[in-house]
Amino acid sequence: MKYLIVGAGGTGGMISAYMSRAGLDATLIARGSHLHEIKYHGLNVMPTWEKPYKVNVKVCEQQEYDEKPDVIFVCVKGYQLEGVIPFLRRVSDSDTVVIPVLNGFGVADKLKVELPEPKVISGLIYITANKQAPGTIRIQGEIFRIIFGTSDGKTEDPVLIEVANDLQSCSIDGVYSSMIDAEILKKFSLVSPWAACGLQFNVNAGEIQKQGYIRKFYIKLVQEVENLGKADGMTINLDEDLVKTNLAIIDSLAPTAITSLQRDIENGKQSEIGNLILDVVRRADMLGVAVPTYKKVVENPIREMLMR
Repeated sequence: MKYLIVGAGGTGGMISAYMSRAGLDATLIARGSHLHEIKYHGLNVMPTWEKPYKVNVKVCEQQEYDEKPDVIFVCVKGYQLEGVIPFLRRVSDSDTVVIPVLNGFGVADKLKVELPEPKVISGLIYITANKQAPGTIRIQGEIFRIIFGTSDGKTEDPVLIEVANDLQSCSIDGVYSSMIDAEILKKFSLVSPWAACGLQFNVNAGEIQKQGYIRKFYIKLVQEVENLGKADGMTINLDEDLVKTNLAIIDSLAPTAITSLQRDIENGKQSEIGNLILDVVRRADMLGVAVPTYKKVVENPIREMLMR
């Protein structure tokens, strides 16, 4: 099948690298100096567990792409989503599958409104990678998993089965899930509280790993996300303790680890504060769910920075 990856940061860059290295037909959409380096010198991949390597990746700008892909992975940040919708609309049709792997609640539902013709399904990704320099992606840890599926729980779609098989063939753990809503909640309950806690106290993972007030604050954030998920019907197939699971993951991280949201704010860049934190409060107010800990984060003295 023909794949298109929209967004060339750590997530999209690594999907294209793994697919291209395995010989799949994958095109990466990039821009600027990052595009130039990848196009003329290849994509440099810097894993923390092995020697760096280079992959020749098919890459172009949005306006240069004139094909009709079978599957589109949308890997942009939440605040960039609106900007790529006209492009997605142009290159897709009724035979196209669109899989957004952004952090946040209801991303696929938002896209369905804007893209009524293609088949938009929910997805998420587990990977720790970031663009280190133009043409260079650094990946930390060997976990690379893409989970996708439809809210009806069916797993018989032949195209989606093929997507999972293609991902597996290039060493990405592709999972066609029958409980995608629960999987999205599970991922969000890890990332959003971590980002919110890091912002509230200006700390890295090491401070959350220690017993004390900050760790308890993180636990409360996880519990509030879980309560929101229950109110939204996302916990039907969830059969694990999210607090216990997420603490185990946090405790396994390097003490210096921080979220990309914190990194973007520290560097004065636009961030995913809307998707990861503000949307929790908005959704909670809409569903009548109490999220006092999240409101503390939104209402703290750095509100002006948060709202940028």
